[in-house]
Amino acid sequence: MGLRLRPVDQSFYELFSTAAQHLVLGADILAEMLADGADREGIAQRMREAEHEADETTHELVRKVNKTFVTPFDREDIYALGGGLDDVMDLMDEAVDLMLLYEVHVLPPECSEQVQLLQQCASLTAEAMPRLRSTKSLEDYWIEINRLENAGDRNHRRALAKLFSGEYDTLTVLKLKDVIEALESAIDAFEQVANTVEQIAVKEG
Repeated sequence: MGLRLRPVDQSFYELFSTAAQHLVLGADILAEMLADGADREGIAQRMREAEHEADETTHELVRKVNKTFVTPFDREDIYALGGGLDDVMDLMDEAVDLMLLYEVHVLPPECSEQVQLLQQCASLTAEAMPRLRSTKSLEDYWIEINRLENAGDRNHRRALAKLFSGEYDTLTVLKLKDVIEALESAIDAFEQVANTVEQIAVKEG
């Protein structure tokens, strides 16, 4: 087996960990948006700020890849993982923004369940990122994310069934559907991050 050089600094792993921590904050802010009597303008502003900070971390990661000769694993995988983490944050920000713009105050209970799943995915991802240094220890992470994504799919179908049950007027259906789809897409994006981690583990193993 040939010798593979590794960078001395650990900053790539630190940046991935920072990016994942942004997702924990984003998921928590999203959960606040669903609370009764929430200051939605203030919460949306905090989400925008959190999304901006996440973007800055992604840009820092890209800059580091571009100026580093030896990276901890393949450059395309670093780009994919960094972009995937950024996509999750963008989708959670989208969900918050839609709730604010559409003035959606009452959501189907399945939406709260989706947000709880997002919080679990964010926590698991934040725990997993520091473990990238030893990719062999990450199988439990992508298996659990896959389980949560499957639960999100089932929940998504229930939410759509309720939405089209006749309980809501047409305009409300259109508004809620956009929010529901954004939440589903965010959960799917978490699974894509886990899939990227699995691909890295396979290559590095």
